[in-house]
Amino acid sequence: MELAFLKTLYQRPGPYASVYADLTRTTEDAAKAVELRWRALRADLEDQNAPEDTLRALDRVIDEEIAERRSEGIVVFAADGEVLYRERLPRPPQNPRATFGPLPDVLPYLAERGEKIPHLTAVVDRRGGAIDCVTAKDEHWHIDVEGDEEYPIRKTKAGDWNQSRFQRAAENTWKINAKKVAHEIDRAADRCGAEAIVIAGDTRVRNAVLEEISENVLEHTVEADKNTDIDDPDLDAELRRLLRLKTYERVMTVAERFDRELANGDRAVAGLPETSTALRHGQVETLLLPDDLDSDARLWIGPEPVQVAATAEELREEFGVTDPEQERADAALVRAAVATDSELVVLPSDDGTSTPVGAVLRFSTVPAQ
Repeated sequence: MELAFLKTLYQRPGPYASVYADLTRTTEDAAKAVELRWRALRADLEDQNAPEDTLRALDRVIDEEIAERRSEGIVVFAADGEVLYRERLPRPPQNPRATFGPLPDVLPYLAERGEKIPHLTAVVDRRGGAIDCVTAKDEHWHIDVEGDEEYPIRKTKAGDWNQSRFQRAAENTWKINAKKVAHEIDRAADRCGAEAIVIAGDTRVRNAVLEEISENVLEHTVEADKNTDIDDPDLDAELRRLLRLKTYERVMTVAERFDRELANGDRAVAGLPETSTALRHGQVETLLLPDDLDSDARLWIGPEPVQVAATAEELREEFGVTDPEQERADAALVRAAVATDSELVVLPSDDGTSTPVGAVLRFSTVPAQ
């Protein structure tokens, strides 16, 4: 997961208010229930001495969301009386909460957000097709493809005069239109860097399109065996299934590389002290964090993002930080990863096994002989 989108969040010195709000409306007095849930979170922030101007900024965002009824949940980060980052969630947060501290509490958001895999869906028919693309930066666009050939589209019924000639002509029309759709799918997939592609629609046309698309696109493609439209919930469900699979594959690839490099002993580190040292020195290519890192785990931080260490003495000696602060380890590590252009992989820990904090490194920790 690339973290560059969070860079602006850390341009403020903090402290930060972090809010994960449940905005679901499942009862007759839904608006009132949402308001009460927000009041409870706001009270938590007050108990943590969040300043009033920051609370008012959060009030405005939550009130707007309640009025517009746009989402089931929202995550908001604010500091110094200003909302710095907000994103609507497609479902309620797993653990609604509000915290106030030196750094934003971002790991729960990143775990729920997941990998942003660029993807494409296409629905094809005898006249053309419709294509939706989403990039890794969550940019969306839609393309309608009109076939160059319009007649004949349908085959004749059995027994019609000159039946075989019209049937061949209809099939040629489909193939010509399918070739154009395939070309547009190739172009769109290249433009958005699609790593997951779902093609649905008329069975015979779908097969013709699959024969025409490039090998590179074909290896990322699955068929949805249904004649549908681009907004069909079943098509969306098939896409989400494919994205979950791609996410799992990506996470497992990184985890396997981490295990391999750690065994070799020179291109990976494990543990909070070792990982924080590697981040301080700009060595980390990919940071690995469990999605349920112990909330009691703490690291020491300074005012600059790369100033993170297992002990206050390390920051005093290496950077001359006079007043180090203790902060949640996950928040400190993510801030350092953002500053050093490291990627993040959040490892699921729902199998009951212990998942270590660690990192795959850009360069070896072992000096060349």
